Amino acid sequence: MTDLHARLNADERNQNSSYIRPRDAATLILIDHSGKKPRILMGRRHPDMKFLPGLYVFPGGRLETYDKSMPVYGVLDADSERRLMSQVQRPTAVRARGLAAAAIRELYEETGLLIGSKELGCPQAPCEDWKPFQEHGVFPDLGSLSFVARAITPPRRPKRFDTRFFAADARTICGEVPGMVGPDSEFVDLRWLTFAETEAMELPTVTRVVIEELAARLEAGFHARLPVPSYAMRHGRFVRTLLD
Repeated sequence: MTDLHARLNADERNQNSSYIRPRDAATLILIDHSGKKPRILMGRRHPDMKFLPGLYVFPGGRLETYDKSMPVYGVLDADSERRLMSQVQRPTAVRARGLAAAAIRELYEETGLLIGSKELGCPQAPCEDWKPFQEHGVFPDLGSLSFVARAITPPRRPKRFDTRFFAADARTICGEVPGMVGPDSEFVDLRWLTFAETEAMELPTVTRVVIEELAARLEAGFHARLPVPSYAMRHGRFVRTLLD
C-alpha cells in the first residue's frame, strides 16, 4: 500500500475559516461480490452543490439526534462498536449505533436503496426522514455493517466532519425506491465500480485513501480482528492511527 497519509498531507487546503468542531457523520460503502472482482457503489454529486460539486463519493451525511432512537434489526458487531467508542469524547453505545443507523438512512436518501429486514413488520419511525422505512416495512439492519475507517476534516475548514465509514455486502439490499437519483437530486448518477475503475474517477483525496484502505482490508480477509485506520490532523500534519 502506498503512503496514504502522505497523500492527504500533499493535498492543498484553504484553512482560513473560523474554528468549528467537526460534526459526527457516517458513510456507507456497499460492496458487490457477485462478479469476478468486487465492485463498490459510488454517486456523483450534483455539480451545483457547494460541497464537493461534481465529485464521486460514497453515500453519507451527518448524524442526527433521531438516528439514535430509530428501531433497528440486529446489532453492531462487538469490534465495530468498541472501535466507534474509541478516541471520542463521551463515548456511548447509543452514539455508536446511531452512527450506523445514520449511514443506512443517508444511503436511502441519496440512492433510494434500503438496507435491512422485512421480517419484523413496520418500524415506528421517530421522524419524517425515517418514514420511508416504516412505509416499506424495513427495519434497518445494523448487524450487516462493519466499521472500516474514520477521517476527521482538518481544523479551520468551512465544513468539518468526523466521518465513520461503514461497509456492507450488497446482498443486504432489501428494497429500492425509484426516483432518488437524477438531475435534480443530490446524486445525479450512480455507478458500481471495481477498485481499478475508481482510479480514473474524479474523487476527493480522502475518498481515494479510504478506497485503498478498503481494498487492503478485503485482501487481508476482511476479518473483524483487523484494526480500523483513523486519519486526523495533528500539529499541521495528517496522522494515521489504528483503532484496535
